[in-house]
Amino acid sequence: MALLPDKQTEPIRALVVDDESWARRNLTVLLRRDPDIGSVVECDSGLKAVEVIRQSKPELVFLDVQMPGCNGFDVLEMLGANLPSTTIFVTAYDEYALRAFEAGALDYLLKPFDDARFRRALDRAKDKLAHYAPQRSKTAERLVVKSRGEVLFLNVSDIDWIESVGYYACVHVASETHVLRRTLLELERDLGEERFVRIHRSVIVNIERIHAMELQNGGDYAVVLESAVRLRLSRRFRKRLQDRLSAKSKRS
Repeated sequence: MALLPDKQTEPIRALVVDDESWARRNLTVLLRRDPDIGSVVECDSGLKAVEVIRQSKPELVFLDVQMPGCNGFDVLEMLGANLPSTTIFVTAYDEYALRAFEAGALDYLLKPFDDARFRRALDRAKDKLAHYAPQRSKTAERLVVKSRGEVLFLNVSDIDWIESVGYYACVHVASETHVLRRTLLELERDLGEERFVRIHRSVIVNIERIHAMELQNGGDYAVVLESAVRLRLSRRFRKRLQDRLSAKSKRS
């Protein structure tokens, strides 16, 4: 059994996200048996989970994969750099395991699981949290890119936008494009949400490069960069972008 070190004075705050009430209740009962768990909050949808995580910042999240409207992977994408310290995916489908670990999940609980399997997952989470430093991690100032036999150092402030293409990320700097074998979620965490904002599940943009939001036919919007590049704005991320741009305007 994993024990929290003496320096950990605060109990763990946990969040259970699942659209099925019986599944939430099962996890909540198991969590509340552990003395290191201080509180357990339940969410029945991915969208509610995003709101709760942003507001209360739980250290441990048990996240269902398949939920209507906003699935587990959507939750992590919408959170961007505000990811919880530890996420454990819970699902009845084993085909999502690889994608879950690529998204940064600590463990993957396959339904139905027994108490012993749950305990192993929880112990892993507690071990990780025991070594978790709560201070804000420093964001990267440069990205290292290998290109045509060279090693390039890109200033993060020079990046216009980044798109995900399979297991790679295409980093756009003016007229140049550099390819990295990294996920968009990893880059989003390293670069920091203060500088980059997600506008689509596969695109993040340097907020300083945004020139305007342009209304398109059908009511959708495009993000227009200073370079005149136009990028599709997903409706899911529109309000978040508008809030960020409004906050930036007030600071200027």
